[in-house]
Amino acid sequence: MLTPQDDLIGHQLPTTFDQIDNSDPAWMERLWYTGHPTPAGDIIFDIGLGYHPNRNVMDAFAGVAVPGRQWNFRASRRLRPDPLTTTVGPLSIQVLEGLRRHRLVLGDNDSGIRFDIEFIASMNAHEEKAHLRRRDGRVTENMARGQQLGRYSGWLEFDGRRIDIDSSHWMGQRDHSWGVRAEMRTDETTPPLTFYPPFFYCWTTAQFANRGLHIFFKERAPGEKIYLSGEEVFTAGSKVSGRNQLVDVTHNAQWHDDPHGQSMASMELQLKFADGSERPVQVRVLPTKYFLKGGLYGGLDGWFHGDDRGKLYFEHDAWNLQDPTTRQRVRTLADQVIEVRDGDEVGYGIIEYGVGKGFAAYEAVQAHPPI
Repeated sequence: MLTPQDDLIGHQLPTTFDQIDNSDPAWMERLWYTGHPTPAGDIIFDIGLGYHPNRNVMDAFAGVAVPGRQWNFRASRRLRPDPLTTTVGPLSIQVLEGLRRHRLVLGDNDSGIRFDIEFIASMNAHEEKAHLRRRDGRVTENMARGQQLGRYSGWLEFDGRRIDIDSSHWMGQRDHSWGVRAEMRTDETTPPLTFYPPFFYCWTTAQFANRGLHIFFKERAPGEKIYLSGEEVFTAGSKVSGRNQLVDVTHNAQWHDDPHGQSMASMELQLKFADGSERPVQVRVLPTKYFLKGGLYGGLDGWFHGDDRGKLYFEHDAWNLQDPTTRQRVRTLADQVIEVRDGDEVGYGIIEYGVGKGFAAYEAVQAHPPI
C-alpha cells in the first residue's frame, strides 16, 4: 500500500515502503532511547518502539527506574492500515531531523508515566559492524544498527513526580536497528527458553565533553571474541575517521555480592584502536538500572516482541526491585548508569552485561541467569 514515505527518494525494492525483501517473522525494526541526569545518575528512563511488518504488529514501551523501584508502560497495535506511523496509543516517536533531533511523547494513560522529551544529538552516530549469524544453515540474525550519543530536554512525570529535563545535565543514547533479529526467550512462564552456550556479553557507551565511546563485544571464552564493534566518536558534524575504530578490548570486572542476580560493581577496560593507540578506561557502575523485561526483552508473562495483542492494547506495572521474587523474574539484562574515567576526563553512559554458565571467568555470578 502507498504511504507518505513513498513520496521520498530511497526505495530499495520495486515495492512500496511498507514491504520488505523477505517474509521472515523475525524481521523487525526498533527505535530505542535511554537518558539519565549527571553526575547523580539517580534516575533512568527507557523508551522503545518495534516495527514487525511480517507480523502486522507495532509495539512500544516506556519506563522509569530509580534505585529499588521501576515503573513500566507497554503497548501494542495492529500495524495496518497505518503501517509507518510511529505511534502506539499515547506513545509516539517523531524524527524531527535525521541524526540530529527526535521527539518522544507519552500522553495521558493509567501508568502514571507521561513525558515530552527531545533527543538532541551531541556526537556523530556510530554504525555497528554487521550482525550475521547462521544456525544449521538458517540465517537467525542479519541485522544493522546505528547508535548515537546526545542530550535530552523536556519534562518527565512518574509516581506523582514531575521532573524538568535540562540538556545541560541530562544525557543519554539512542539506537536504531533493522533486519532479522535473533530470538531471545527468557520468560520462564512460557518455555522453551533460548539456549545460550558459555559467553560474556558487554555493551557500553560513555559521553565526555567533546567525544564519546561505543564498546560492544561478545566472548565465548576470555579473549575469544565472537563479535567486536566500537568507536571513539566526536561532536556531531565533525570529520569521521576510520582510525578511531576499536580493534580490541580486554576486561577485568568486579562484582557485588548480590544474592538475587548478576550485579557488576566496576570494570577496567584496555582499549586498542585502529591507529595503534591503546589506553585504559575505568568504569564505575552506579546503582540505577532499568530492567529490560519491563520493555518485553526476552518476553514477560507470555508476551513477546511482535506478538499480536489485538487492535490496540496497553498494560502497566510497578516493581519493587528489592523483592527477591521480582528480581528473579526480571533476571539480569538491564540498562545501568555508569561513570567512566578515561585519562583526565570523567564521562557518563550506560552498560549492559551478562555472563553465561561455563564462561571461564567471573564464575561467582554464574549461578544467576545471564540474560
